Amino acid sequence: MEIGVTRLIEADPIEVQICAYRKKARLGKKEMARIENFTAISLQDRIRLEDALGTVEGSVLAAGGFTVKEVADAEQAAEKVRTNWALGEDPIACVIDTLEENRIHVVEVEASDAFDGISAVARGRRNRMLAAAVVIRKGVPGERQRLDLTHELGHILLDVADGVDEEKAAFRFGAAMLAPASAVLREVGTRRRYVDLQELLLLKRRYGMSVQALLYRLRDLDIITAAQYKKACIDINRLGWRREEPMKLPAERPTWLRQNVLRAVSEGAMSTREGEQILGESMDKKPSLSLIERRALMQMSVAERRRHLKDQADRITAEYEPDPDWQAVEGEDFVEY
Repeated sequence: MEIGVTRLIEADPIEVQICAYRKKARLGKKEMARIENFTAISLQDRIRLEDALGTVEGSVLAAGGFTVKEVADAEQAAEKVRTNWALGEDPIACVIDTLEENRIHVVEVEASDAFDGISAVARGRRNRMLAAAVVIRKGVPGERQRLDLTHELGHILLDVADGVDEEKAAFRFGAAMLAPASAVLREVGTRRRYVDLQELLLLKRRYGMSVQALLYRLRDLDIITAAQYKKACIDINRLGWRREEPMKLPAERPTWLRQNVLRAVSEGAMSTREGEQILGESMDKKPSLSLIERRALMQMSVAERRRHLKDQADRITAEYEPDPDWQAVEGEDFVEY
């Protein structure tokens, strides 16, 4: 679907197209409209920012670039993306950083737990692709957030044939991005009679995926049988892990927007007021270091200076984006929009 355009860049209209909309049936129409409008404005702002900085270069990967004739084809698509992005077989340390480094915008939105995610692209004249974005809800745990992000990326990149379950294909793609088949088969084994839940918790920490998603991944790779998968799900439900798993992982935070707004304002490519409109907040929240503070910083060792700057950055980020209260609920049905 296309969302109405509210802004122009150099008189060039922008059409924001929704690739997929994952939500629960109880999501109201007003909230749906708000999220769609927020998505459109966010993408338009990012394109305007790139235009101001002269960094609009086109998408690294074209939308619908991988044909999927059966769900298993999504596995090969993920392998190709990992190769194109030089990710190797190692787990992705930070999914948001990886997406933003490859010009996939990550947009966070305040929404009820009836909203799961949106994938969208923005196009200009002659259908030229200007930007792609994944939109996720704030307040979900890291393990769910990471799969939501790669799942939505799948909706952007996969061209799913008629008759193929698009959600299953996107899930297979997202799981393969986080846990490459070759690495999982090597670490877990090609066939298992039993996988202990404590082992799954260790794998959760390694790959940044929920225990439930990991079990589904092991079933997809035929490491465990459908019967083993069902039994493990029963055990998880009995322990209460279906609603809230142990060892929650911290959520990741996007940085591209703030970094580039600060760059645009400091280089005079954008006014402070324009930057604040894009960020939705004042840019004068933190004063710069005093001369005495800068001198004290320079007298530290390199290691101490790095620790100090990292701690300071973490504190600033926490103040700008406080962690909301949340409780993740996995396994609910969603409705394709």
